[in-house]
Amino acid sequence: MEPLHRPLARRGGRPKEEERNSVSEPKSKQDETTSRERALIAARAADEKKATDIMVQEVRDLIGVTDYFVIATAANNRQVEAIVDEIEEAERVQGHCKPLHREGTQDGTWSLLDYGDIVVHVFQPETREYYRLEALWNDAPVIDLAKEAGLTELEYSDRIAKLLGKA
Repeated sequence: MEPLHRPLARRGGRPKEEERNSVSEPKSKQDETTSRERALIAARAADEKKATDIMVQEVRDLIGVTDYFVIATAANNRQVEAIVDEIEEAERVQGHCKPLHREGTQDGTWSLLDYGDIVVHVFQPETREYYRLEALWNDAPVIDLAKEAGLTELEYSDRIAKLLGKA
């Protein structure tokens, strides 16, 4: 079994694909699941726990430390925790990986799972509105979750619907 840490970056740039998320599972299983597929696993898991405003942004060319942001909204701190737990379990079972870090605010308004190549943010509405993380990286391509993840009945707030061109 490999250690629970990995180098964040090589000299001269981003980690190689095989270095990213090299946590706890044999390479053969990890190689079967790409970063994009694992971002979609997280989006589906968030949907299972009734998250709203779910979006996946491909940020690899903009920030260089991760490939995808998965961002979702939860109604309250209990739902934030339930969504994060569901994502963590889905990634363990389907994506064959564990998070490098799990962090969150003490009041439960924001929780984060860092898998190296994907970072998951689950916010309560007021906190998501305050940080507007998706707007910080508005040049990042947004994955069509209906097409790629089969999520056709997602619920969006007016602001996120406009951002995604669904309003």
